[in-house]
Amino acid sequence: MVRRILLGSQLRRLRESCGVSREEAGYSIRASESKISRMELGRVSFKPRDVADLLTLYGVTDEGEREPLLSLARTSNRAGWWHSYNDVLPTWFQTYVGLEAAAERIGTYELQFVHGLLQTEAYSHAVMVSGHRGELPRNEVDRRVALRLARQKLLVSERAPHLHCVLDEAALRRPYGGRRAMAEQLGALLEFSEYPNITLQVVPFDHGGHVAESGAFTLLRFAEQELSDLVYLEQLTGALYLDKKEEVAAYQVVLDRLAEAALDEPASRDLLAALRDRL
Repeated sequence: MVRRILLGSQLRRLRESCGVSREEAGYSIRASESKISRMELGRVSFKPRDVADLLTLYGVTDEGEREPLLSLARTSNRAGWWHSYNDVLPTWFQTYVGLEAAAERIGTYELQFVHGLLQTEAYSHAVMVSGHRGELPRNEVDRRVALRLARQKLLVSERAPHLHCVLDEAALRRPYGGRRAMAEQLGALLEFSEYPNITLQVVPFDHGGHVAESGAFTLLRFAEQELSDLVYLEQLTGALYLDKKEEVAAYQVVLDRLAEAALDEPASRDLLAALRDRL
């Protein structure tokens, strides 16, 4: 998914720089204008032959310039590890998992649940069961939990992103799975908070109201300039991806102000430890 977005954005830039319309580009590869639009947005797979023809149309004839893009075309259709969970992974969430895996920085605010990247197995299972009220078969619940735990490997990978997670205290006081499971989850958060690539802060109840009227959100930033920063808003049956600069900037301001309102990292750890000990 991310490779397709990268390749599509570069093809769009090349097309625009030489003044070729989408209709003209589509004609050159026996496709419609809408197909070119979907290619440039990274929403369809790429055929290396089509990419080669487009590069020729755009005047990119030097092999040194063509080969990286053709190589990207050859690898852009490879399925990510998460595709093995397609049986339990909604299409709209597949996109998010791919973007999450490619992000350099992840900023998130949660007020009802612990963020998925930081959930323990027992807590994740309880959240899953609670959200579907027994409608899901046990094997599907187990597969969804396994996917959530597999996502956590990102945090210890070679290209681990920096995760800045701001949690509302309310998320820490809902004992999903019972007291033992919640105590285990709070202990896991304490461990995560010591990771060098994780910043974990808690907004306590006694700070009163704060700026996150919009609810939970995740902000993804990428090292590649071709990828726009994104805000991910999850809904009941789908998700919104905001990529306009002014929208992303507005959510970044909210996250910064939440971080200011939250306890600092040491004080957040103290609160986590106190809540765990009470359980």
